[in-house]
Amino acid sequence: MLYTLHELHHAAMTPVRLAAKSLQDILTNPWVPISYTEIGRQMAAGCELLERTTRRYGKPEFNLHHTTSHGRKVAVTEETVLTNPFCNLLHFKRDGLEGDPRVLLVAPMSGHHATLLRGTVSSLLPDHDVYITDWIDARDIPVEEGKFDLDDHIHMVIDFLRALGPNTHVIAVCQPSPSVLAAVSLMAAENDPCQPATMTLMGGPVDTRESPTKVNELATQQKLRWFERQLIHAVPAPYAGAGRDVYPGFIQLSGFMGMNLDRHLDAHVRFFHHLVQEDGDSADQHRRFYDEYLAVMDLPAEFYLQTIRTIFQEHALPNGTMTSRGRKVDPGAITKTALLTVEGENDDITGAGQCEAAHKLCTGLPASMRQHHLQPKVGHYGVFNGRRWREEILPHVRAFIRRHDRAVLAA
Repeated sequence: MLYTLHELHHAAMTPVRLAAKSLQDILTNPWVPISYTEIGRQMAAGCELLERTTRRYGKPEFNLHHTTSHGRKVAVTEETVLTNPFCNLLHFKRDGLEGDPRVLLVAPMSGHHATLLRGTVSSLLPDHDVYITDWIDARDIPVEEGKFDLDDHIHMVIDFLRALGPNTHVIAVCQPSPSVLAAVSLMAAENDPCQPATMTLMGGPVDTRESPTKVNELATQQKLRWFERQLIHAVPAPYAGAGRDVYPGFIQLSGFMGMNLDRHLDAHVRFFHHLVQEDGDSADQHRRFYDEYLAVMDLPAEFYLQTIRTIFQEHALPNGTMTSRGRKVDPGAITKTALLTVEGENDDITGAGQCEAAHKLCTGLPASMRQHHLQPKVGHYGVFNGRRWREEILPHVRAFIRRHDRAVLAA
């Protein structure tokens, strides 16, 4: 019912949104005298704010067409190398470049599209052959395609690693860290030849008992039945996934924005003033950020609920009780995959220590194959995006991958 009401509200606002956009176009037309006045700019700014806050934001594009690598500018082609009803494996193929470490970037399946990692991909491209998991919006997946849960998530990571072959380096950003750790553990237990050379976990909830945040507390304060009743809804028509139970992206977005509501309100007030003052650069920066941030996707209900139970409530991974499709998950079996964990000092979603906990579990790795980096003065998103990621965190990740790349070692 909530999902249907959300869609009805969006439909009801369509005439208002179109009227605001039309008035904005008039008020910014250089042939209209009022566009040169203070009141004209204020009215136009108000119209744009109204239009943007009532708009539906579709999935953004990566738009990564070039990179500079080894001293020269090269073309980048985005290609889909594997397809699945729930996820595509994308490759950012660099024209004429071979031999750099191959990286599988596992994007979070937590409400935003993989394009949230555009900056991560862009900064990795100069020195790495990059692949990324591009999760598909659950509302667009027909019910007949079946369900997708945490176990499916783990085994899809395994499938992708096997498809890419030996000496792949896997990087998990936030939510998929436990899944990637579980996948590598299962591969190690059977001595899979495609075990990755390195595993980098960034701001991931491996053990949410460490430095619990508001997100962790919510997950433990309510029983699983509460989440199922309050947060799970059926996709309405006319979406392709009509009838599928999902955790809607708009609920996740509301939760994230509510955690920092003052900051988001201030950002929109500043955006209004930038428009009035004709500060185009600052206004464009705001648009780019919120075009990405407000573009959300639905998650399969079974994946969301199993993640809440297994990772946040039972703490199955650090407790040593986690299983996947009947197989025990034992990180202690990992002996060939070097481990790097990265955390942000000010992370209010995944508290410091939650990701580092992976080192306690990987008992089969010597100290020479383990490294932890705590980045000062960054929050959750700063771990994988922004200036500090590019200038201070990425060098550690790049050096770690190079140090344990089997091709480099063989040479």
